[in-house]
Amino acid sequence: MEIFIARQPIFRRDRSVFGYELLFRDGLANFFSHHDVNEAATRVIADSTFLFGFDKIAGGKKAFVNVTREMLVRGHAGIMPRHDVVLEILEHVEPDDEVIAACARLKDKGFTLALDDFIFREEMSPLIDLASIIKIDWRAMSREECAALVARLEPYQKRLLAEKLETEDDFCAALDMGFHYFQGYFFCRPTILSRRNLVGNRLVYLQLIKEIHKPEIDFARLEKLISQDLALSYKLLRYINSAFFALRNQIQSIRHALVLIGEVEVKKWATLLSLSTMAEDKPFELMKTAAVRARMCESVALDLGREAQRSEFFLMGLFTVIDVLLDRPLMEIMLEIPLVKEMKKALLRRGGGLHRAVLETVLAYEQGDWHTCEEWGEKAGYDVKQLGSHYMQSLQWVQDAGF
Repeated sequence: MEIFIARQPIFRRDRSVFGYELLFRDGLANFFSHHDVNEAATRVIADSTFLFGFDKIAGGKKAFVNVTREMLVRGHAGIMPRHDVVLEILEHVEPDDEVIAACARLKDKGFTLALDDFIFREEMSPLIDLASIIKIDWRAMSREECAALVARLEPYQKRLLAEKLETEDDFCAALDMGFHYFQGYFFCRPTILSRRNLVGNRLVYLQLIKEIHKPEIDFARLEKLISQDLALSYKLLRYINSAFFALRNQIQSIRHALVLIGEVEVKKWATLLSLSTMAEDKPFELMKTAAVRARMCESVALDLGREAQRSEFFLMGLFTVIDVLLDRPLMEIMLEIPLVKEMKKALLRRGGGLHRAVLETVLAYEQGDWHTCEEWGEKAGYDVKQLGSHYMQSLQWVQDAGF
């Protein structure tokens, strides 16, 4: 049985990650012979707990998990590790006596409760008292209505979470209103106020990216660029000294190191390092997201027999955040970097054949949009049931890589 699990980060006010909402596949009953969706959901959560471990899925952060009325009153929600999860009570769960009693038992056991997509009603008061976190859908109301709801909840002294924030402006507005936590893809969207002036080592890193994506790498030019930056030179030598290469000979020069590493690994190393450095003033989660996407795209390419193009697909995943790092239009950046045509089209979402299909499949999976994921998977000729294991492996790889 394949389990589809994705995650979406939840940030604190300082943009550090507080936790992840876990997104399970819709239509869970499709994977089981019985027709009880609640039991199916519980089975998936149980498998997530015992097969994967919430600590691995959420990287040691809090895991936010949606729970239904049936999961509450039947006691199924209680099988999860209380210190690792936040139980999100779905918006359509009515606060009847059974639900309130079940939530009280869970809170007494040490569980953290959250109310999802909250709209204020007087009858919700018992659940408000039991909950620690209240999630408000930023897109479901105007900013004036949202501010009024925040003011109304102030006497309860709860932690407020704004979800579905799509832009930097959304984040700043929610921050000003007094929200404590923030969820959405605002951190993956560029804030284009004016063309960003790249100075110092950032210019070196952008030039490095341009150089390694030319049809033929000029190692002399590459050596000159890397030698301009002490940190780059040190990181290159430390990288080649790792157990991965198991070298017996001493490195004679930067060019010697580059030749020994080889073109494929140089491209990976230089791109990942350059983007990570340019992301210094961005949420650290941005590079985690890019690295997971890169690894996922590479894994799908390998499944499709595209071994020779694996680095293309890896880099395509990484480059999904380049416009955010530079706060510049993606089209403008694509004109400056000599990537293969199919990769550029895919990143711009304007065609791109197999590259586009693979990218859209991975992005849809990341967002928990399972229907779109399957549609693009079909276009790629790919069985998306393999993505669950690839996603877990990619998360582990990112953790091992020190992100």
